[in-house]
Amino acid sequence: MKSAKPLGPRAWTADDVHQDDSWVQRLSATEVEGFDLALQHARRLNKPLLAMAQADFPLSHASRSALARAVATTQTGFGMCLVKGFPVDLWSEADTRLAYWGMGLYMGVGRTQNRASQVMNDVRDEGGDYKAKGGRGYNTKAGLDFHQDSCDVVGLLCRRTAKSGGTSKVISSMQLRREVQRLRPDLIAVLQQPFFHSYQGTQDPSQPPFYRCPIFGNHPEFFVARTNRKNTDAAQRDFPEVPRLSALQTEALDLLDQLMPSPLLCYSMELERGDLQLLNSYVTLHSRTPFEDFEQADEKRHLLRLWLSIPASQPLPAAFEEYFGDVRAGAVRGGVRGSAITPEFVAYEQRQAAVMGMPLKAWADNSAQV
Repeated sequence: MKSAKPLGPRAWTADDVHQDDSWVQRLSATEVEGFDLALQHARRLNKPLLAMAQADFPLSHASRSALARAVATTQTGFGMCLVKGFPVDLWSEADTRLAYWGMGLYMGVGRTQNRASQVMNDVRDEGGDYKAKGGRGYNTKAGLDFHQDSCDVVGLLCRRTAKSGGTSKVISSMQLRREVQRLRPDLIAVLQQPFFHSYQGTQDPSQPPFYRCPIFGNHPEFFVARTNRKNTDAAQRDFPEVPRLSALQTEALDLLDQLMPSPLLCYSMELERGDLQLLNSYVTLHSRTPFEDFEQADEKRHLLRLWLSIPASQPLPAAFEEYFGDVRAGAVRGGVRGSAITPEFVAYEQRQAAVMGMPLKAWADNSAQV
């Protein structure tokens, strides 16, 4: 007899999440010990992150299983997982960075995230301006628009919390589509049209500064949504060659802005020290509130971010290929190239893709043609 097909992600409301904490996992003492022992081993080797392999961060079976469960949880149910209990108060900042990278070697293939082609970002206030031309949210203290990151799964490891604010907000983009269908079914087809978005300066030098991607996908079996109003508005502001938004497209985006922060959809969580939040980028959207920081440097709000391409990822509609590079299930995809891809990253990407059993398409110039 054939086994039942695993249940995938589902639409949910904020109340659904309040009533069901199955997406929250707490590490056992044995699992924590496994991460500690692997960190001690990796610290002695002192290898550059991109040169590391799983053997350089030798996780116990229990610790590997904890990571596997967490990633699998993002592909079902609410499309998110919160893992609690990483001992970041006992780890230095360098230790936390090393341990988190080591974990990533078991979860997927890390993607570059910014103009500098970095594979791990520090999410903390460094004086950036979120709304400025080329502005990104991770280096500011601003509240953020609802968006999803450019990867299969985004992981945030919380090292330090803010003095106040910085609340994480997550919604189901599947439920968002249901609400649009209920209120304005005529806008579904509009949101499946190509929209132009700014790369905010994170593109490869061979790419144009913008790309095309619908807000809602049209795959017959697998749901996907992608939106970031700031980047859509930036494309309109900065690039006269980009087609102007139609009245219906603007109306659709305005409706999303109205719905996303609503109490019906928006689930808020306070990330604590040692929490690892994992989000499935295709079925959730996230944001955060503004925050006020502490004065002392090592007390300031600090999270470490990984963008991961994972073996269990879903297929994507063809219209998403321009941005993600590959729409095949389980393929290495996503990230933003930036302008500083190194031979070390290319070697890491090829080696890690092979370890994870993931097809890797050679980089090609996917220039958009207006």
